[in-house]
Formats: sequence, C-alpha cells, structure tokens
Amino acid sequence: MNLRALRPTFGQIVIRSKRLPNAVLNIVEPTLRLAIVFLLLVLFQLSVSAAQEKGRRAGEAAGAKDVLRDCADCPEMIVVPAGEFMMGSPPSERGRNPDEGPQRKVAFVQPFAVGKYEVTFAQWDACVAAAGCTHKPGDNDWGRGKRPVINISFEDAHQFAAWLAKKTGKPYRLLTEAEWEYAARGTTVAVEQAPAFSTGPTINPNQANYDGNFVYGGGAKMGIYRQKTLEVGSFKPNAFGLYDMHGNVWEWVEDCYKDSYAGAPTDGSAVKASSCKLRILRGGAWNYYPQLLRSAYRYASAPGVRMENAGFRVGRSMR
Repeated sequence: MNLRALRPTFGQIVIRSKRLPNAVLNIVEPTLRLAIVFLLLVLFQLSVSAAQEKGRRAGEAAGAKDVLRDCADCPEMIVVPAGEFMMGSPPSERGRNPDEGPQRKVAFVQPFAVGKYEVTFAQWDACVAAAGCTHKPGDNDWGRGKRPVINISFEDAHQFAAWLAKKTGKPYRLLTEAEWEYAARGTTVAVEQAPAFSTGPTINPNQANYDGNFVYGGGAKMGIYRQKTLEVGSFKPNAFGLYDMHGNVWEWVEDCYKDSYAGAPTDGSAVKASSCKLRILRGGAWNYYPQLLRSAYRYASAPGVRMENAGFRVGRSMR
C-alpha cells in the first residue's frame, strides 16, 4: 500500500476546510494563527541560543589552548579571540543603570591577551622587590600570596603594567572597558539580550565571591558572605578561561568615565579625555551584592583612591 497516496496535501486540507461550518472555522483559524506565532517565537529563541552556544564554544576553545606567560613573575595570560559583542545592557535588564547605554556593537578585529587571574599579592610584591612598584599595600590580615592584591589605585596599577612592559619588552597595559566587558561575557557573538552574567541570567556564591545575603533575578538565596577576598581561581572560569570576572575585587580599567556610551568607540579602544577626574572599575567585589556583579555594571572612582575591595588585571596587545 502506498502510504503517501493516503496522506492529504496541504491544498486538499485547505479545500476541505472550506466545507467546514462557519462556527468551526471561527474557532480553528484564530487557533492556527496563534500556533504559527508561537512557533515563530520558539524558532527565534532557538536561533539566539544557538548563537550564544557558538560563541561559548569558540571561547572555550581559545581559553583551552591559547595561554602565555612572558616571565616567571609575569601573570599568566589568556589570548581572547577576535569577535564582537553588544556592549552595555538592554533597557529590560534588571538593575540596569542609564550609564550602561545606549547599547552598541563593538568589534575586535585582532585577538588580545587578558590576565587569566586578577593580579596577586605575590606578583605585586615581586614588582616592589624589583623597584618597579613603589606602593606597598596592606592585605587586611587576610594573607598575601595568591590572593588578589588590594588597596591599589588606578595610578598604582599603571605602574605595575609599565614595569611588566619594561621587563618583558611586551605591550602590557590595563584593559580598556570594552575589552574587559567582552572578556567577562565570554562570547564572540553579538547578542542584544545577552545574559547579565557569564554564568547565565543569575549567579550564586558557589560561582563568585560576593555578599550572598542578596540575590539577583531568580537566583536562590544562599546566605554565604565570606567578608574578604579569596585566592584567585577559587571558582570555575568563564568560557574564555578567565577567572573571577565577577566578584572578589573590583578591577581598574583604562577608560575615563562618561555617563553615556553615546559616541563611544566601536573598535574596543579606550574612552579618553584631556582632564579625567573619574576612572572606571568593573566586576563587583567580595562585599557587594550580585546586581553590581553584572557584566555591564560600571563603577567610577577617582584614580588616586585605594580601597580594600579594589585590584586589577592586566592586558596585552598581541604584537
């Protein structure tokens, strides 16, 4: 028996439907339209998820193999691949501030290197021992070694990067704000409605060091508040292989703070100004609530300020 011969064609279905009573058609046609709209929404969501997964896998591949270290005292670096992303947050993101927009697409045509971890006390102390850094920050009696260096100003961080550049002959520097957010998101694909964190739409204290007495979105309240820094690398890395992009310590970046992205560069370079009273820190810290750990959140401070919850990580151009 030919089963295809028994299967009605779409045209036959349409012809037969015309013979149905009007009362039946009035019920069937709106239902069919709703089903079509629902199907289109599902397909759209699947396409967005596929794009995010593609970016995540690309990041994982880069993070797994492209690692470098230019000297024994130098930070271990991850080569972040070229790509693009939507910088800032959409108006619908919970906890969004006006200075996180307007969103714009930023494209990186060349890869660049990012510190695998936040700069540690051990690395900072090596700079002090070599007379490359003049400031000797305290550790609040939490320990030094592999804990992220704290009580560091923007100007101090610049001094460390200059020491690395002189020591290695490589172009070490602070990350630009766009580079930092691209690295934090861990994807090479531009998605307008990207998750608030590299961990997804929410985050928990088993994924980052922050005040776990507070929650974000649909996250579960765990009440874990460590009240100090942890050693770098205490949690899983993001898709690029970078650790602690959310929480632990705020991280200084190069840009001068402006309260809008209007007119900001789209090539990943830093925002500059002839007179810059405020610099930017990213990523949140051990004593902040999760809303401020979002990839798009921006915190501004005077460049000479030193805080017990602020450190940095370095970047390096690949040339």
